[in-house]
Formats: sequence, C-alpha cells, structure tokens
Amino acid sequence: MAKLKNIIKQLSDPDFEHIYKSLMDSNAEKSAYLLKYMHQEQLSDTKIMKELNVNNNAYYTLRSRLNQKIEEYLLEQIESPRTELLRKVANINEIVFTKKRTIAITTLKKLEKELLDYDLSNELMLVYKTLKKLHVNTPEYFDYSQLYNRHVAYTLDVDRVESFMAEYFKKYGVYSFTGDETDKLELILLNKEIISICKKYGEEHFHRLYVYQSLVNVFHRLFVEAEDEMADESIDPIEDIFDKFDEIFKLYEKDSIYFHLRVVLEFLRLEYYNHYKLYRKAEKYLDEVHDSIGSLLSSYNTHTYPARFLFTKLERQARMGSQEALYEENLGLFHDFEPDIQNVPQYVTYVCYRVLSQYYAEKYDEAIRWLNKLLNDISLKRFPYVHLEIKLLLAILYGIIKDNELLGQLVNSIQRQIRILSKETCIHVVLFIKILKIATQSSRSEREPKIRAVLERLRKTTLPGGFSLTRYMKLDDDFTRRIL
Repeated sequence: MAKLKNIIKQLSDPDFEHIYKSLMDSNAEKSAYLLKYMHQEQLSDTKIMKELNVNNNAYYTLRSRLNQKIEEYLLEQIESPRTELLRKVANINEIVFTKKRTIAITTLKKLEKELLDYDLSNELMLVYKTLKKLHVNTPEYFDYSQLYNRHVAYTLDVDRVESFMAEYFKKYGVYSFTGDETDKLELILLNKEIISICKKYGEEHFHRLYVYQSLVNVFHRLFVEAEDEMADESIDPIEDIFDKFDEIFKLYEKDSIYFHLRVVLEFLRLEYYNHYKLYRKAEKYLDEVHDSIGSLLSSYNTHTYPARFLFTKLERQARMGSQEALYEENLGLFHDFEPDIQNVPQYVTYVCYRVLSQYYAEKYDEAIRWLNKLLNDISLKRFPYVHLEIKLLLAILYGIIKDNELLGQLVNSIQRQIRILSKETCIHVVLFIKILKIATQSSRSEREPKIRAVLERLRKTTLPGGFSLTRYMKLDDDFTRRIL
C-alpha cells in the first residue's frame, strides 16, 4: 500500500488531473476519490475506507484497480514517443527515395541515436541495412556492414536467450513439483547456456542480455543451486546485481520492457531477503508484488516463476499468525484473475493456495469444491506425489467435516497409491492417514491423546522435497481442534 501512495504523491499536477478526470469520465468515482485522498490528504487507510464507505475487500479492489490505471497512464507516456519513432522507421524507404542523399543519411543517423535510446534492435537492423546501401561507394560501407551483421547476430541471440529463459521457468515449474535431480540438472544447463550466450557481448549491447541473464541467475541461486554449489566464482553478488538493475532501468527509462520488469525486480528482492530470513527488509518490497500478483501470474511466466510468491505469502502469514485473513484478502487480490489451466504447475499452486486460505478461514465446503474441480480439470499422472498431496489435503477436509463415507473411499485410494510409490517416500502421508482413522474410530476422550502423539511424530518427520502442501499446515492445538 505504501508503494501506491508514494507513486501517487510523486505524480505531477497535470498527471494527477489527467488520471482523476479519466476516472470521473469513466464513472469510476470511488477510484477517483481514492486517488484524490492519497494525493492531497494525509489520511490513514481506515479513514479513507470510512470516507468511501467501503469494506476491507472493496477497498483492496479499488486500490488494485487504481494502481493498474496509473500504470497504464505512465506506460502511455513511454509508448507515445516510441510509437512515433516506429512510424519513422516504417517510412525509411520514403526518406531514401524522396530526399537527397545527404539529408537521408543525416535523418537515418538521428534515427539511429533515438533507436539506441530505446534499444530497438530489430529497427536498428533496418537502419544499418539502409545506411550500408547508401554508403556502397564509400569506405563507411564496411563499418555499416559490420554494424548490420552485429545487430543481426545480437537480435538472434536475444531471441535465443528469451526462448531459453521461458524454457527455464517452465522447467522450474516441473522441478518445483518433483525436486528431481534430473530436472535440476536441466535447469543448471539452461542457466549455463544463457550465461554462455551473454558473455559474447560487451557493455554496448549487454544490458538487455544482462537483465535477462540476471533474472534467471538470481532466481537460480535462490531456489535451485546454492551459491556454494556453483563452480563459477566470477558471478556478481546478488545485491550488486540489483544495483545494476536499478542503473540500467534508470538509464533506459523509456524502455517499455524495463518498465514492466520493475515488478519482477521487486519480486526477486522480496524473495532474496526472505530467503536469508531478513524479513524486515523483505517487507519493503511486499506491497508492490502483493498488489501486482494477478498480473504477475498472468503475464510474467516467461520472465520468472511468480507462483513462488503464493508460498512466500503463506509462510509470511504463518509467521505473523494471521492465516485466517488470507481468505477475505484473496477475494480482492484475484478479483479479475483467470488462471491458465494449461500451465499445470501454476494452476495447481494457485488452487492449493486458495484452498489453504479457505482451510484457515474454516470455509471447508468451498475448499472441497475447489480441490474436486482441480482433480477433475487436469491429469496429474506425471506428478504422482503432487496428486497424493492433493488427495491428502482433500481427505483432511473430509475428516474435518466428518464425511466418513467419502473419507473412507479417499483413504483407500491414497493407501493404494502409497503401496505403488513405497511407504518410505510417503511417511508423512501414512501418519496423516493414521490421524484421520483415529478421528473416526475412537471415542473423543481416547482420540485426543492418540492424535497428539501422532502429531508429535509428524512434527519430527522430514518432509520430502518438491511439492508438499502439509508443510503449510500448522500441526498445533488448532489442527487438533479441527480434526476432533
């Protein structure tokens, strides 16, 4: 929330007036008043909600939509001159055929400088291609030929790195499910391939590739391969990489890609400080990532793995002891988010996050509907342990609402799957099933001590790597109360 307030306070008066008028003209009066309160008055969130006559959930939805509107406006300020520049590039042939050679060359050189400011490599290729032709009878022909060839190679390498980056985060989704060493090796090789491509270029064109390489490399060091495992000692410290990001984004502030990638940088900073348990520093970056999570999940899967934030959020709420607040918050957070069912790791992670939030809010029937829909929507044959975790969570919910018939059927299914996968790899599932059976078979006075004894064993059990939902369930007196 602090992030949105800071952005609004930094708006110039003309920008504020433009956004305010746009909101009023589109009948979004409450969003307009929210903008006004944040820009002109020092009101607390509670007082703003009272002035607007909205509840917590509606207030969150309003500020999320306002944040999106401001981002769209700021992006337009970048896109307008960029669009004009692309129009000039489209008219290069007109310049060549209708202007004198000297004027055409001068115009193209000015265009070259502007394109370099925006780092538009594809368009630069066309400019250098034309300048090469115009200098066919001069010594400069060789120089422009070299520039053209270099930009062709560079553009192809940027495309390769973007493809490898998308493949990396797609593969990480699989690795987050399996924890498999083969999947980890593939991620290591993809990371090395990206680094290898980027090392070919100097500072002149390296910033785009440096940004892409670093998005992968920082994530890789946090979630795949710890720094002490990596052989390359020449890699920069992560905080130095963040500083370089800031320098590049400031230098190329007209670049629309970098405009959007700022939220990915905030996400990485949040995860970096969270990874090293520097929670106070992590809080500085929470608001922007939190308010943008729907957009991150929808549009940034080729540049990072945003679903990771959902587990970070569960961990944070557990530390603060406020998991029950997630349910109401999610109603506003995901009000217009449409999950991609084809992206199985993200879809499963999102649904399970919502279900765990429903569990803590004691919305058990809703949680059961979400899990059954998930199991009907997709096949998890590729991920048997993930399938087992989901069925276990469903069984726990059936146990809580005392639907012993459905619980018995599901427990039988889980036990068959355990026999196939081997008991040794599913010890925590076996213990949970034991708790569920105790809860249905014994009298209440006998159940509680038995369940507490098994829970004590569970707390001492090492959970498997990969996807594990039960690690986000607190095995405390509250769990005992629910299951009894």
